[in-house]
Amino acid sequence: MNRSTLLVASAVGAAMLSVAPLTFAKATQARTDYTAAKEHASAVYKDAQAKCEPLKGHEKDMCAVEAKAAEKRAKASAEANYKGTIKAKTDSQIANADADYMVAKVACDTKAGNEKDVCVKQAKATHVKLVADAKAHKTAVVARADAREDTRDAQYKVALAKCDAMSGTEKDTCVTSAKSAFGK
Repeated sequence: MNRSTLLVASAVGAAMLSVAPLTFAKATQARTDYTAAKEHASAVYKDAQAKCEPLKGHEKDMCAVEAKAAEKRAKASAEANYKGTIKAKTDSQIANADADYMVAKVACDTKAGNEKDVCVKQAKATHVKLVADAKAHKTAVVARADAREDTRDAQYKVALAKCDAMSGTEKDTCVTSAKSAFGK
């Protein structure tokens, strides 16, 4: 390597090393926040469970399931915030639907006969709808991202076609510019 290439490589390496600790620190902080949020959810759940102990019968059951549902929602939200992905957000929405369903089923226990059957089926139907909505939203987001990617690829091909009418250095510059503009 010649001296100028070595200096450039050293500068790039030094820049990457100076950014790496920041990225690592940010990831570590996010992990710490995630862990703290999960631990907080568990602590709140334990406190809520303790408040349910003196209750009796259906009130105790409702108290316990509401505490568990709140913990489930909080942990799912913490994970969605930590991961920051479409899948994590969808999973969080599904966990919320599951928590709602848990509570609704226990709420139906106060009813009897056909009224209870209808209540449970209504809770199940609501659960199925919420889960389907969460999955449909995920699909729509992915479809929009795919559509953007397809549009970008098509625009890139148009830019390259325009470059084909050129020759020599002008064509090379045009192709380089198109690649840069479309991240290729």
